[in-house]
Amino acid sequence: MLRKDQIYLGNPRLKKANVKIEYTKEQIKELAKCSKDILYFCNKYMKIVNVDEGLINFKTYDFQDNIIRSVQDNRFTICKMPRQSGKTTVMTALILHFALFNESFNVAVLANKAATAREILHRIQLGFEYLPHWMQQGIVEWNKGNVELENGSKILAGATSSGSVRGGSFNLIYLDEFAFVPAHQQEEFFASTYPTISSGNTTRVMITSTPRGMNLFYKIWTDAIELRSEYEAIEVHWSDVPGRDEAWKKQTIQNTSEEQFRVEFECEFLGSSNTLIHPTKLGQLAFHEPISKSEQMKVFEDPKPNHIYAICVDTSRGIGNDYSAFVVIDCSVVPYKVVATFRSNIIAPMLYPNIIYEAGKKYNNAYCLVEINDIGQQVADILHHDLEYEFIMTAQWRGRAGQIVNAGFGGGQQQMGVRTTKQLKRVGCATLKTIIENDKLEINDFDILQELTAFSVKGNSYEAEEGYNDDLVMCLVLFAWLSNQEYFKELTDIDIRKNLHNKNEQAIEDDVLPFGFISDGTGGSVAEKDEFGADTLLTHAEWDVDDTQGIF
Repeated sequence: MLRKDQIYLGNPRLKKANVKIEYTKEQIKELAKCSKDILYFCNKYMKIVNVDEGLINFKTYDFQDNIIRSVQDNRFTICKMPRQSGKTTVMTALILHFALFNESFNVAVLANKAATAREILHRIQLGFEYLPHWMQQGIVEWNKGNVELENGSKILAGATSSGSVRGGSFNLIYLDEFAFVPAHQQEEFFASTYPTISSGNTTRVMITSTPRGMNLFYKIWTDAIELRSEYEAIEVHWSDVPGRDEAWKKQTIQNTSEEQFRVEFECEFLGSSNTLIHPTKLGQLAFHEPISKSEQMKVFEDPKPNHIYAICVDTSRGIGNDYSAFVVIDCSVVPYKVVATFRSNIIAPMLYPNIIYEAGKKYNNAYCLVEINDIGQQVADILHHDLEYEFIMTAQWRGRAGQIVNAGFGGGQQQMGVRTTKQLKRVGCATLKTIIENDKLEINDFDILQELTAFSVKGNSYEAEEGYNDDLVMCLVLFAWLSNQEYFKELTDIDIRKNLHNKNEQAIEDDVLPFGFISDGTGGSVAEKDEFGADTLLTHAEWDVDDTQGIF
């Protein structure tokens, strides 16, 4: 029992710093055992608050044991876990153990919101308070956002942002519900944090989350399971949690929805149900690592001789908000293929045309379609007049038909590039949905997939959800609109609508063939009755009944 002068700020459960403790032999043995065995420490000394039972001893589940072992053995761990599975509980126990039994061990607890991170820190503090005094480290600092122990260990809680750990030195960075951090913050965080992680050989990173679309969490997870990174991937199924069975699943779906259950408990990487591309199709799309990559440009396939390429360009002002972006698409054959992408929110519009020019020249003098809303007009003018790029597509207004891409002839007022109107966006979105869902476009790029997962209905149109961008997707919308243009069909000798019609027509024929639609290529036909009394089309007027034996 501690005296009043030995407790921290009047809290009898906390020992202040520099208090001498006389340990018994049994206590020394327990300390040694706990320091070496996290599972033993968790199950014997860790306390948690249960919703139904209040304060109870922490008894780990099998999957929690696996997480603990993985974190012990690996520097980088990512966990894909369903809601309410105890992921925060096991992480608080791990963090507390690291801080207690290591000197000068610094931990950053980061979440999508600062309040959430402080709640995790509160759980760590609760576990600490109910430890026996002889196991505690003395308290130097103890508040809602920061804990410092007399062994030099510190625990910081805050929001996941570019500045959250900047300038600090951390032995462990824990990212809770990382999938729910806005996309731009995810990227900025890792860009600013990587020097901190790479500065030492022992820094650990733990990431836990329930999925939320195809964002950076999805990429890190996919890279981990495909062995493209150092991360150890741990997946927890909802049935791994005791008490969850098929009856529980049925009841949960009744109280929520099938789609919500798939995301929150089956942990599927689905986006919003209102996305342009159906969530099921989004889940089937795959990204590939580029064969070369600069800070803003990614190349997935080098140009091939005699192939026809198109570049679709979107322009921003280069002041750190929206991105200037373009996609290079091989449109020689179907499926079309994204072979290169560019995206930057800092490049000046005056410099942007030079990059487009170099990409166009590299890809066999690619046909370039520039969106000329706002600053895009300047980009098109520089490409045409200053750089003398000859393959910029021009457009002409044709009344109700809107803008028509042509070769610069045909009279009337011509413009370099196209303006994104409501009509163009409507046609482009509808066509993009068709070609992606019918496997007529290979995406390749992760950034495009990420944007597609958050490209959702807003009013009578589609745009990026809050915290996301849609600049690369809008380049694809431009290309999809372009693929409907007669001039494009003449250049590529591809009519995507006709191809899809022929494909569907063949599918119908395949479906009805067993019921008597037979062709021998002569073109003649006669109607007869089948065994059900229905009309059956025979495409050979002189068909011999004996010839049908063995077919049906």
